[in-house]
Amino acid sequence: MTRIYLDHAATTPLRPEARAAMRRGFELWANPSSPHAEGRAARAALEDARERVKAALKWEGDVIFTSGASEAAALAFGGAQAGEFLVSAVEHESILKAAPGATVLPVGVDGALDLAVLERELAAADNPLVAVQTINSETGNCQDSSAIAALVKEASGLFLADASQSAGRRTLPDADLVIVSAHKLGGPIGIGALLVRDYALLAPSGGQERGYRRGTENLPGALGFAAALEACRGPNVEKSVNEALDRLSNTVRTLGGTWHSDRLASPSGHIHAIAMPGMSGSAQLMRFDLQGIAVSQGSACSSGSLRGSHVLEAMGVDPDEAARTIRMSVGWSTTREEVERFAEAWTQMARQAAERAA
Repeated sequence: MTRIYLDHAATTPLRPEARAAMRRGFELWANPSSPHAEGRAARAALEDARERVKAALKWEGDVIFTSGASEAAALAFGGAQAGEFLVSAVEHESILKAAPGATVLPVGVDGALDLAVLERELAAADNPLVAVQTINSETGNCQDSSAIAALVKEASGLFLADASQSAGRRTLPDADLVIVSAHKLGGPIGIGALLVRDYALLAPSGGQERGYRRGTENLPGALGFAAALEACRGPNVEKSVNEALDRLSNTVRTLGGTWHSDRLASPSGHIHAIAMPGMSGSAQLMRFDLQGIAVSQGSACSSGSLRGSHVLEAMGVDPDEAARTIRMSVGWSTTREEVERFAEAWTQMARQAAERAA
């Protein structure tokens, strides 16, 4: 039985273009910081990848390559020329852990940031840095990045946008700092970037990448990153996949489940949180896995935690419903048949749970 992978929000399969580009990077094995001919060739390839990343993302500022989104977040909070940090209540764990003393901004039941609270907190803050994601990794809700950027700019603050789930899919927001992760869009694991409007916004700590990080540059990763971004042209998923998702949502509602996208301010379309009546999320994961289907229960970075989803809690979702919620997410390699097979499995599971409860 061919397995089905529907956990693209955690990581998405490596695109063939990225794999080919990485092979070239392994051939240029020298350290890009070395002064000899081999090192200069590696440096030229690295800088070419940097320019290609900028061009693919239509970013006019600078690009600092990192090991991924978590390091980019730590770099942003650790080096930003800011006085106070403000973060939304539904941010990824990497953001919350990078700014443990930050003021937490509430969201509504629709997952949208409370802009009135943001405006009030900005007025009281001293030289603030505001961190708000573009798309939530658990629910798929899209924040109003344009409105957020305008409020932060008016308050003379800095806007840090975590675009891990949107880069390669949507235009980047008008932010001062942007986090991008390669493995969320078909690039390799172990490479990401912090996009910086101006290097003057960050204090360097010494090392590579113009003094902003330690360690030898990941040349194969950078080349794979650039190639993956360049391959992100056109719709991220096929029209038939979206049609299958629409049918799935109707099935979930008909059988008494919760299609959490229905409550969102602006659903992204590729990440869906689904609650099944009468069965815990952990039990669903095991049953789906036995049937050859890979899904998840919230963010992969916190899936081992015993506590519930902080995202669903912030949105006011009933704890019991939250405990029965799983996440399925599609990407560039997803097919209509895969979504339909998931729908069949979900339907069978939900009906069996209903029969046991009767």
